[in-house]
Amino acid sequence: MKYNYYIADVFTRQIFNGAQIAVFPNADGLSDQQMKLAARELNLTETVFVFHPDADSTTRTMRIFSSLGEIDFAGHPIIATAYVLGSCGDINLTEAITPVVFEQKSGPIDVNITVNQGKPVFVQFGSKVSSLVDRFAPTDEEITSFLSIQQSELDHNKYSPRLVSCGVPYLIVPVWSYDSVRKAKFNYSAWSQSIAPQTAAQEILLFAPKTPFVNADFNARLLGPRIGIHEDPPIGNAMPAFASYLCSFEHTRKGTHTFAVDRGDAHTRRSVLNLEMDNKGLEQLALRVGGEAVMVAEGIMTIPDINDI
Repeated sequence: MKYNYYIADVFTRQIFNGAQIAVFPNADGLSDQQMKLAARELNLTETVFVFHPDADSTTRTMRIFSSLGEIDFAGHPIIATAYVLGSCGDINLTEAITPVVFEQKSGPIDVNITVNQGKPVFVQFGSKVSSLVDRFAPTDEEITSFLSIQQSELDHNKYSPRLVSCGVPYLIVPVWSYDSVRKAKFNYSAWSQSIAPQTAAQEILLFAPKTPFVNADFNARLLGPRIGIHEDPPIGNAMPAFASYLCSFEHTRKGTHTFAVDRGDAHTRRSVLNLEMDNKGLEQLALRVGGEAVMVAEGIMTIPDINDI
């Protein structure tokens, strides 16, 4: 069988930036093994397979695969899928803001597609997250040793390092400057000799409340023992933890906050994630994540019958 697929760059409006996500808008009939092999063939960060449980409904089922296997939840594919389905006509964009529901393995997700002249221009999805925040963190000396930065670069004025988990634990580390984020290099030897591995966090979200770009308020980067020294992976899955981190400080006022976080720089695949959070001091934090996307490519993949693989 032949299946159409599209590749979109997500959390950007500029081609060859952001994160590359592949979407098969009509994957009905594909098995788990076929999807796994198709995703491995494309070898992108994530590949989405869309199923139609009800032809008359605006609900779609998403199955998300990396090259290693299936993923229960991911944010970038939501933006890509909404943009692709709206662009190719699978979802009828009749309203200025068109609501849809995407079913992931983790559950249903409410999505709003902002439309201009019949085309998707912005996608936003909401969720409610519960977090665990632990102020216990490695010492400044340890942190700077495994990030290859100076202790004077750490921000202890407005923020401080904390462990935050919304299901996946992150060690979140604030620095003063954008340059500190960009130049940091993970040192596995120093990491292994610190108390950090005992915290269960395998990824560090390093951020600065400054960026040279006018459309972003924070610059953030993921580092860790499972991330290559020159990699700058997508940060979308860390945003619930980052929002919860910001709300854990007393100076973050109650109310709705709107801000943007960028990843990368002018010379790499820069992404911009737009966030809204309702800080009400409740157990669950209401969070909305939005972004743009741009279509890069479309193609047809021949996927053999499972018995022929």
